Amino acid sequence: MSEPHIRNLNLSDLKDLLDWAKAEGWNPGLDDAEPLFAADPDGFFGCFVGGKLASAISAVRYGETFGFIGLYISHPELRGKGFGRRVWDHGMAYLEGRTVGLDGVPQQQANYARMGFSPCYKTVRWSGSFNENTIVSPKVIALDPSAFTEIAQFDRRAFPAERTAFLRAWIDPPRHALGLMQNGRLTGYGVLRSCHQGFKIGPLFAGTDQGAFELFSALCQLAGRETIHIDVPEDQGVFGEYLQGLGFTQGFTTARMYRGAPPRLEERLIFGVTTLELG
Repeated sequence: MSEPHIRNLNLSDLKDLLDWAKAEGWNPGLDDAEPLFAADPDGFFGCFVGGKLASAISAVRYGETFGFIGLYISHPELRGKGFGRRVWDHGMAYLEGRTVGLDGVPQQQANYARMGFSPCYKTVRWSGSFNENTIVSPKVIALDPSAFTEIAQFDRRAFPAERTAFLRAWIDPPRHALGLMQNGRLTGYGVLRSCHQGFKIGPLFAGTDQGAFELFSALCQLAGRETIHIDVPEDQGVFGEYLQGLGFTQGFTTARMYRGAPPRLEERLIFGVTTLELG
């Protein structure tokens, strides 16, 4: 076996990594590669052995003080050989000096804790079909890219850092992006995207439970009767009851964990996490 080496992943490599994520059952979006790559084109790393990808990770820098770890996968036939730890160490070195976040599944949380990560809140995957024939609130509008500054300002209240390049791509087609307007200002927004299995909604940020209900309902109706998935912070109990009333059911859980000082943000605005891969 040739000596392993680590290099940056290009967009084509990232598409291959997302295929791995699909095989792992993570159900990425059909068109995730471009916006994820836009977040930080230098923040995706792979360990190659004999010219083939053995393990990979995303270690995306946001702003000057925050980073996020995700897409940490090793090829099934090459696990237990230390290739995953190589890309982990490389990714963490790339984020040195920053608060680093990740969404950890229960079986890995103890490992992350040993590496200095502390849990902040638990997230629950809710899945189901939206079968209500409700009228879309007149306060819900399609997001206009010309209003990007206002969108980015609202996003920053619920996310630990500015993410301009990612956000510009994330709210563009083929994803569906809707906003909630009240008294002439943006009070929430959400994005729906097509996945290998059904659709995902994320983010879903809103100032009130009612605003979240209205955005969620409007986004779901764009998906027809397809299965919809959303990752909801456990503390959003009223929203969880709303989803349960619609017939949605709980699936797996993750924990948002941080190494370093937890970022200051308005967690009450978060009804749906953007992605488990990039925060």
